[in-house]
Amino acid sequence: MKRSIHHAKRIVRIAAGFALLLAGAAMIVLPGPGWVTIAFGLALLAPDFPWARNALDRLKDAGSRGLELSRGWFRRARGRTSDAE
Repeated sequence: MKRSIHHAKRIVRIAAGFALLLAGAAMIVLPGPGWVTIAFGLALLAPDFPWARNALDRLKDAGSRGLELSRGWFRRARGRTSDAE
């Protein structure tokens, strides 16, 4: 009984992960949080599929790099406005 419940949960998790991937891909061109939805889909699929784990790691790395770039940009922008005063 426990095994069949575990199997059913796994199937639901995989189906939800692929549904989120498809919805996120659609939201890339339509309004909505596409990349966030894709990240959630990959997070659901990562325990079962190595390719999803790798894609999620790459997405997290890209997000970290983007965050650091934006922080640097804001620091430089704030520095310029304080110099002008």
